[in-house]
Amino acid sequence: MRIKAPIKIDRKTKNLAKRLTTGDIAVINHRDIDEVAANSLVETKIKAVINADTSISGRYPNKGPEILSKKNILILDNVGKEVFESLKEGDILEIVDNNIYLQDKLIGSGEILDENKIQEKLKACHENLSNELDNFIDNTIEYAKKEKGFILGDLEMPHIKTKFMDKHALVVVRGQNYKEDLSTIISYIEEVKPVLIGVDGGADALLEFGYTPDMIVGDMDSVSDKCLKQCKEIVVHAYPDGRAPGLKRVNDLGLNATVFPAPGTSEDIAMLIAYENGAQLIVALGTHSNMIDFLEKGRKGMASTFLVRLKIGSKLIDAKGVSMLYQSRLKIKYIWGLMIAALFPILIVAYLSPPIQQLIKLMEIKMRLLLEF
Repeated sequence: MRIKAPIKIDRKTKNLAKRLTTGDIAVINHRDIDEVAANSLVETKIKAVINADTSISGRYPNKGPEILSKKNILILDNVGKEVFESLKEGDILEIVDNNIYLQDKLIGSGEILDENKIQEKLKACHENLSNELDNFIDNTIEYAKKEKGFILGDLEMPHIKTKFMDKHALVVVRGQNYKEDLSTIISYIEEVKPVLIGVDGGADALLEFGYTPDMIVGDMDSVSDKCLKQCKEIVVHAYPDGRAPGLKRVNDLGLNATVFPAPGTSEDIAMLIAYENGAQLIVALGTHSNMIDFLEKGRKGMASTFLVRLKIGSKLIDAKGVSMLYQSRLKIKYIWGLMIAALFPILIVAYLSPPIQQLIKLMEIKMRLLLEF
């Protein structure tokens, strides 16, 4: 196999996906390529992925490499950090089998992950899953004890301008199938008019569907400048000690933001903000709720998420995967029915029209004359 194309390179796959164009080679340093990252690469229609790290480490069955392979995107795996650091954006690379050439000079090699190799590695992942689950449970319990103040009132809630009292709140996270799920609940958004909260890149998903987020919550590492400028309120998720790296980006854009120091994930505090400010119902879309979700985010437990969901209780509806429940298909019989229904009033109006009546009579006369001959 031989592929020659310009590269785009970044340590963060989600940032790289924004710059990729059709035919590029993506150069990443991403251990255990997750589903969301893989889908973002697929959408750009690239030719190949060169990964400095291991795309499937064996810890858990991550779906990213399988998604790329099914879209016929070559994966050259584990080429090493030395190759990654030697490259720069715009370099023209040539991949020949498992070797990488820059200006006809061999600079490195890796392992080609074809479908068979991926399935072999995923099988080993499934065999290791029970060990990973054991560690995940222990970590969750340990941190739940430390973070229980998260739901016991020890956390000082920031002052929020957005009005939640007795309203529905929709929290959109850039998680698995988030775009498909969002398109499925459009009618709900149109009818109920919930408060729209975008968690980092989830805010851009709302913008893509024509909705301006009422609030953006997160560390501001994946939301676009355009979305930040258009949204109505920004809440920067800070570390518990008050450090808020994302605040600088917001201020550099000339925007104001509320800082919320808290443990846990940004989606946790987004739901907590809605709950504490009197939301009647909280609909979560694209959120992370199981072990694989959290391992893909690089988290070894889910203490804060467990605690927040425990507190919110019946007010929370998880819409993740709702697009799988019902997939509407337009059937031929419905099209024929619609055409007949539309044609029926036209025929009635035409029949009652004097010019049409005269035309019909004229045709009847011509038919009689033809029959007589």
